[in-house]
Amino acid sequence: MLITRAKREEIEAQTLASYALKSADSQGREFPDPEGPYRTAFQRDRDRILHTTAFRRLEYKTQVFVNYEGDYYRTRLTHTLEVAQIGRSFARALGANEDLVEAICLVHDIGHSPFGHSGEAILNKLMADHGGFDHNKQTLRIVTKLENRYPDWPGLNLTHESREGIVKHETRYDLSDASGEGFDPVLRASLEAQIANVADELAYSAHDLDDGLRSGLLQPEQLNDLTIWQMLKESIGWDGQDFNEQIRHRMIRRMLGIEINDVIETTGAELAKYDLPTPDALQRLDHNVMGCSPSLDAMNHELKDFLYKSMYRHHRVVRMAVKAERVITEIFETYIDEPEQLPPSVQQAVADRGLERAVTDYIAGMTDRYALNEWQRLFAPFTRT
Repeated sequence: MLITRAKREEIEAQTLASYALKSADSQGREFPDPEGPYRTAFQRDRDRILHTTAFRRLEYKTQVFVNYEGDYYRTRLTHTLEVAQIGRSFARALGANEDLVEAICLVHDIGHSPFGHSGEAILNKLMADHGGFDHNKQTLRIVTKLENRYPDWPGLNLTHESREGIVKHETRYDLSDASGEGFDPVLRASLEAQIANVADELAYSAHDLDDGLRSGLLQPEQLNDLTIWQMLKESIGWDGQDFNEQIRHRMIRRMLGIEINDVIETTGAELAKYDLPTPDALQRLDHNVMGCSPSLDAMNHELKDFLYKSMYRHHRVVRMAVKAERVITEIFETYIDEPEQLPPSVQQAVADRGLERAVTDYIAGMTDRYALNEWQRLFAPFTRT
């Protein structure tokens, strides 16, 4: 039995919640691009994202630890896959469009520069007089302009709904800005985009804690004052003695289970308060519907504050961040001073984008490893260019 696109769209209409975005109702793509016989519009978006150069580069981009520091720490790629897994769990439970959630989750970080948030911060500083740098906006640039895969249009020609999910991606530390991007800034993110946002927050908190404990940057006894840590210890029946790898796995797994169940139950109760016959009705609410209970929210804030002070500002992490800033600054400045050092393809882009933006696009697309090697090629006297 063949399941055609029309049949899949029929299944969506019958099984998804009234407030979920249906692929048959998509506002379409920027350029004419007829849909195929078997995949829905949102499935095609997901597949196009998976096959991009920018997505593959996430394997060698920093989450917290630079790639060469160990094979077992999260990278932007493994983080992204974990976000997608959590997002799909939310979508199934809440009757949202799983394919669209997956597409937004998979694309949400492809605009990140090398070296994580420190790389983004220094590029934004260097570009202060030329429009700045923001990884959400860079993600949109990649899917609308920079990926060069089709003869009839730039970018990936994703659906309106996937692009809106990019523009309205936000977390506690990253605020969205829909102004000037062709999307209604009054409308909140779709439920599918809200799911991706919450999945991102849950994933990075749990997995950064996991990597911090694995690396030794954090010790279990440092966490004893955290409410969520005490709850997890009680939940798995651990007495706080003889911490080992299996206990760490159990604690993180239990943490994610508690968080995901709480968000589903809290969001389900919130959705039940309203008559939301369409996705537009949900987006016109004066608040986001996705979220956790007040008690868990307080615990998460406490955990995030702890991670910021004890892990993200740990001297080893700060040292790498300072190195990253120096590497990116010196690469950027030498390209600006001597554009002839740029590859021919980047030199050609200067006429269309301007020197500073073309250089920034090039640097932002680098992996950690490529950026470090490029620094060596530019500045180390005995390194072949």
